[in-house]
Amino acid sequence: MIQRGEYMEEKQVVVGKYKNEIDAEIAKGHLESSGIPASIIKDDGGGMFPSLQNTEGVQLLVAETQKEKARHILQG
Repeated sequence: MIQRGEYMEEKQVVVGKYKNEIDAEIAKGHLESSGIPASIIKDDGGGMFPSLQNTEGVQLLVAETQKEKARHILQG
């Protein structure tokens, strides 16, 4: 089990790409409720240009050691 603080030290991998932050947050919630810490990366100009999410997407990341389990949960 990953302890607090260890998560960010592990290599992070993308397990999902979403059109908007809301969909990414829902997926993140599914992972976290299953015990998999996750983070979101997005470029929306600091919140000033949410339309940038449409071009770049919003990425959902987990520790590399959790990627298979995360993908399984997201395919659900």
